[in-house]
Amino acid sequence: MVRVFINGYGNIGRRLASAFSHDKEIQFVGIGKYSIDEKLDEAFAKKFPVYVPEEKLAEFKQKGYDISGTVTDAIKSADLVIDAAKDGLGHSNKVNYYVPMNKPAIFQGGEDRSGEKKVADIIHNSRVNYDKVTNQKYVIQGSCNVSGMGRIMQLMIEKFGDKIQRYDVTLIRRWADLEDTKEVKDTIEWDKNPHHQDDVKSFLPSVKLFVEAYKVPSRMMHLHQMTIRFSEKVPYFDSLSDIYNDEFGVAVLGKAKGTADIRLKAREFGFEHDDTNMVHLHEETMRKTDDTLKILYSDDQTGIVIPENHLLFQSMMFGRPKKEAYERTDSLFQISKKREMLVKQFGL
Repeated sequence: MVRVFINGYGNIGRRLASAFSHDKEIQFVGIGKYSIDEKLDEAFAKKFPVYVPEEKLAEFKQKGYDISGTVTDAIKSADLVIDAAKDGLGHSNKVNYYVPMNKPAIFQGGEDRSGEKKVADIIHNSRVNYDKVTNQKYVIQGSCNVSGMGRIMQLMIEKFGDKIQRYDVTLIRRWADLEDTKEVKDTIEWDKNPHHQDDVKSFLPSVKLFVEAYKVPSRMMHLHQMTIRFSEKVPYFDSLSDIYNDEFGVAVLGKAKGTADIRLKAREFGFEHDDTNMVHLHEETMRKTDDTLKILYSDDQTGIVIPENHLLFQSMMFGRPKKEAYERTDSLFQISKKREMLVKQFGL
């Protein structure tokens, strides 16, 4: 069994802990917590071992919390650390903990791949470069938007290859996650230099890609409008399900009126954390004009990167064949079952 420690317990960390603590080939070390808040109480309610920085140990114990040890203790005992720290803190964790203790680590999409705070050379997207992260010591799991783009684009590349000239993608990003307490502002903000374009091109270097991003006042998923330009007339197909019907982690829907419909239905169905863990192509919005195809899909924000972390873990630690890894991840997250339920509700 592989001993795994989740260093951080925010929106990503709590989801990682829920999933990895149920994987029977993992010995779950516990979670790293850096502040006293409602998420700490949640971690104890779920009976997760909690580790804190040494300098905060007395503070947590004075508040009556039964702390299992220090973050240093947990990392020493782990075979792999999944870093779920706030954006930018992964680098200091690497420098202060992982490198000195010679521990492999997975970082999340908010960390840097270049510059002074670089944490790794490679960004993982299971659909594109799963096999390339085997035996890597440090890897970044792509962000939710980057994970979704890679999943949609790679199959298009496999189907149509050199016929595709370029992709133009507009990311309509949610303002905050469902459980965030921060205010959702009544405004639309633009990103003058979105990282998503460079991130995707790091694992799909030959594609011509232009990305722009906007943040809108919603908590209910991201929405991507992708325009694909071909060198000739758009290839014939009746439905996006002709292309994506067998694609892992993609649901082709036709009756949802908005992202909230899907999120609230996921909640009604009892999906853990209200996550679908996939992208949802909205068939009714597809348009073809001469050499141009426009598609629209919603991206399950934080939820999509959790199974991607699990796939990355399997490649890094076991070098497991991709098909087998997908089967194990599907068994843990029930993604195929969730897709079936969503398609039955919102299908064509």
